[in-house]
Amino acid sequence: MRIDLIAAGMSNLTYVVTPDGGAAGEPVILRRPPTGAVLATAHDMAREHRVITALGPTPVPVPRTLHLCTDTEVLGAPFYVMERVVGLHVVDEIPAGYADEPEQRRRIGEGLVDVLADLHSVDYQAVGLGDFGRPEGFLARQVRRWTMQWEATRDQDRPDLDALAARLAETVPTTQRDGVVHGDFRLDNCLLDPDRPGGIRAVLDWEMSTLGDPLADVGMLFVYWPQAGEESVAGQSSVTALPGFPTRAQVAERYASRTGLDLADLNWYVGFAYFKFAAIVAGIVARSKAGAMAGKDTSGYAERIGPCVERGRAALDDGAI
Repeated sequence: MRIDLIAAGMSNLTYVVTPDGGAAGEPVILRRPPTGAVLATAHDMAREHRVITALGPTPVPVPRTLHLCTDTEVLGAPFYVMERVVGLHVVDEIPAGYADEPEQRRRIGEGLVDVLADLHSVDYQAVGLGDFGRPEGFLARQVRRWTMQWEATRDQDRPDLDALAARLAETVPTTQRDGVVHGDFRLDNCLLDPDRPGGIRAVLDWEMSTLGDPLADVGMLFVYWPQAGEESVAGQSSVTALPGFPTRAQVAERYASRTGLDLADLNWYVGFAYFKFAAIVAGIVARSKAGAMAGKDTSGYAERIGPCVERGRAALDDGAI
């Protein structure tokens, strides 16, 4: 076998495993936790494998799972294997010749929103995920969890980040409906149909998925959705600022129409998403200092935390859209 590390993502490690030397079979994808010490609540391969498997028969596009191995004697950590989906992975730019027209880019944006709405409409009890999480108290528990993650990986004193955490904890909104939450839904965590702009071949990176308030996913999507004339923050892609992509207001309108959810409290969810992103970046910085990022370039990550905190505060003060 030939094993190649995919240079994308800053958490779980993803490899392409290709039969070599005339061996039969197609390439597959292998996922395992990062090397080195990991936080107790993160990088659970069995959970990630379980949610992808359960969503297989639903309208949500996911790869077909092939095998879960929990025996750490094999690779030194639990891992799972899934089919390799052929699709276009857009990170920093759309390749020339694909979605060159604004109308095609509009369809990509709408396709992302529709897939997220489909995910949040899944009957999680019916697909065997009734015990996948604890929806009651989800938002308050999320604020506590990411506050603890931040404290566990604190790189320096950051009083503004501490203040944002406290403010979020004091203003938790009431959840309207429970559903499967992806936890990090965005353009570059999806594979696009290479032949049909607007088609989504697969949603990837389910390591933070659980049951909870679906609007948490919308808040996080907004973090990754800069509009025309805006600078990207925290190093995310600016692809959605290209002509044709829906604005965040249009994203919210389409999502609300598809799901029937009230987005009156969306500002809080966006503020929380920036806080969560800041805590994730702090974790990356800590793992990088410990030498556990397996060839990833993390230069400049520590400088991204401050802008995330400011955007989170601004969302709470001034509005998300």
